[in-house]
Amino acid sequence: MGIDPRELTEEDLLRELRHLHVTRTETLRHGSEDALAHHTTRMAEMEREYMRRFPEREVDPGRLREGARQRG
Repeated sequence: MGIDPRELTEEDLLRELRHLHVTRTETLRHGSEDALAHHTTRMAEMEREYMRRFPEREVDPGRLREGARQRG
């Protein structure tokens, strides 16, 4: 059901992730059960691959619980 995420270049992986996130709401609202299940599976595969490649990714402090408290 698509190219194995491990075979994608970094550029292709990021492009696919962006596309999946853009199409998520449309699939949720208007896709069939099968389409939504496939979308969910594919997004999880891509996100796992991203995390595998970038385990030490930069985390925005504002996205942490403490950052949320400071905003509130």
